[in-house]
Amino acid sequence: MKAIPFCYIFVFGTLLLCSCAKKDIVQEPVPEEEVITPLNPVETLAPNTRYIPAFVGQTRISGVKTQASIEVSLLASGLSSPWGITSLPDGRLLVTEKAGRMRIISTSGQVGSPITGIPTVNAAGQGGLLGLCIDPDFSTSRMVYWSFSEAVTGGNITSIAKGRLANNESSIENATVIYRALPASSSTLHYGGRLVFDSSGQLIISTGERSNLDTRPLAQSVSNALGKLIRITKNGQAATGNPTFSQAGALPVLYSIGHRNPQGLAIHPVSGEIWQSEHGPRGGDEINRVLAGKNYGWPTITYGIEYSGQVIGSGIQQSTGMEQPAYYWDPVISPSGMTFYKGNKIPEWQNNLFIGALSGQHIVRLVIENNKITGEERLLTNLGQRFRDITQGNDGALYAITDQGNLYKIDKSNR
Repeated sequence: MKAIPFCYIFVFGTLLLCSCAKKDIVQEPVPEEEVITPLNPVETLAPNTRYIPAFVGQTRISGVKTQASIEVSLLASGLSSPWGITSLPDGRLLVTEKAGRMRIISTSGQVGSPITGIPTVNAAGQGGLLGLCIDPDFSTSRMVYWSFSEAVTGGNITSIAKGRLANNESSIENATVIYRALPASSSTLHYGGRLVFDSSGQLIISTGERSNLDTRPLAQSVSNALGKLIRITKNGQAATGNPTFSQAGALPVLYSIGHRNPQGLAIHPVSGEIWQSEHGPRGGDEINRVLAGKNYGWPTITYGIEYSGQVIGSGIQQSTGMEQPAYYWDPVISPSGMTFYKGNKIPEWQNNLFIGALSGQHIVRLVIENNKITGEERLLTNLGQRFRDITQGNDGALYAITDQGNLYKIDKSNR
């Protein structure tokens, strides 16, 4: 396992850089008697808009800094655009690659051969083999679930498939598509593509509104599956207890509506509630605490603007019946996969949310208290990597994959 230089960059009037050694780089612990005070916000760039947040702390919250000594190691490299990562019961990692491959990576960083039996993906644009998760009963069922972009009549769709990982781990057996998010679109953008089991054992899926101006408004319609969180059974049927939407023609699989391109999903380890990251346009990246039956506003309300600089819709950020993001970024960081920390190695991280940032090229740590974001930290800023997904391993460490093909292990230093 190859250790790499690692420095934290944080803002507190001036930039302070931690010293780096040739191998394992650790952050020196702060003496226990030192009083930890809030730092300046980690974002120092000018926003793209002059929009006013709906409440104090909705954006540019005070910075925080991890006090424990952290070690970051490059566990594996040479992956081809990895997109999703999850931990197997024995501690190994199951990873998807955008082009349509799935691999197992050992705890020592050995990358396995591609697993066969995966249905064909359309890897054009933002499509491909996307997020994945394993069955809560994987130890006995060996079932794997994944999201992918599928070419169908009329264009492309976000599809969900499942299959059994063979005993010899060389193939997926009996791969079956259990859900297709219709309608199809010619776009190869905004697939969403994350999936996670909720606290009741039902499958939560994120879908994007496919980016085109003609499909964007469909995020507000309950008669289609674009720009939504979907809640289904392991067989792809509408889950029991789904909310009832009052509009005509509402799909029974819907959990929430009004999303743009949600690329992160995580279940809070205490409340069991769904949290989600969502790409905004130019400004307006969001973190949402998603509640059943709620409308999260896109494209009617947003804290972002068009890439051209024009306002979106009426240029409003609040509207009756539409939920506010728990937190947003302007300028964007492009938040992707995310996970809650529920280990005990680093107590100050307990129940904190960790999010991979693509354009931001760092990992976000958000401190959450009473469903409010109270602190933000940027980790691994010195690596220049687009962090696509992050998960917690069975050993309590965090594991993150990047578009550049790297797998990093983030753990408490033993020094």
